[in-house]
Amino acid sequence: MMARVGIFLIWLLHFLPLPVLAGLGRGLGWLLYAFARERRRVARINLRLCFPGRADAEREKLVRRQFQAFGRSLLERGLAWWSRPQRLRRIVRVVGREHLEAQRGRPVILFAPHFVGLDMGWIRLTLDDRLASMYSVQKNPAFDRRMLAGRRRFKQPLLLSRQQGLRPIVKALKDGLPFYYLPDMDYGPRDALFVPFFGVPAATITGLPRLAGMVGAAVIPCITRQLPGGQGYEVKFYPAWENYPAGDMAADVRRMNAFLEERVEEMPEQYFWLHKRFKTRPEGEARFYR
Repeated sequence: MMARVGIFLIWLLHFLPLPVLAGLGRGLGWLLYAFARERRRVARINLRLCFPGRADAEREKLVRRQFQAFGRSLLERGLAWWSRPQRLRRIVRVVGREHLEAQRGRPVILFAPHFVGLDMGWIRLTLDDRLASMYSVQKNPAFDRRMLAGRRRFKQPLLLSRQQGLRPIVKALKDGLPFYYLPDMDYGPRDALFVPFFGVPAATITGLPRLAGMVGAAVIPCITRQLPGGQGYEVKFYPAWENYPAGDMAADVRRMNAFLEERVEEMPEQYFWLHKRFKTRPEGEARFYR
């Protein structure tokens, strides 16, 4: 019941001007910061591990800003789910599209890490192209149905659950669908290597270099940035990585993390620190989150 009420409120609020909606989203973020004790603790641990040289007060400020950005993304998700295409094109601009166009005719993997604007970037790109991606089934059925319906609004994208494995993704890539890939979370030890993320060994799946090598795909980073106030979002394509994969799995996965670190440094409050990124530990190593 509560999920349905929340979805209704998100639908109702999407009619508001973007600056007003952004302000409400930041306010929601303050409430989440105050009451979501466990997520607040996780964010603090992550930031302490990744930015040990920063003062406690500076890291705490980042935690608060993370919740504000996350609150905005929750309410502004209604724009992605229900706004007309004309409005979406106004509030989400795309830059660097020439990097995607340069790879037409070969399989393409869009490396799209977990910044708060991730869903808004996906919806905007599906206005122009049919894409493929994977998703995690949500615990609440009503929210899961709404999220899938929102993500499937345009161009009939191919959305697969993680339980379906890589085989259908390989077929989609060979069929010419760009694959919007989110491989930067801790999915456990299976098919993962421990490589540094901000100097901390992190269980990192090897799917990006494995997939790229299997089908000869170009890897194009695709980052969505949440812009201040009522300015909306920016989806940025970067140049395709040269000589990737290079044949050294650990080095290829480390390259992915190193690129991500550079983008996180540019907007640290927008990376998804609420996730237990370092949950899986090497054998014998103490757990960080307990």
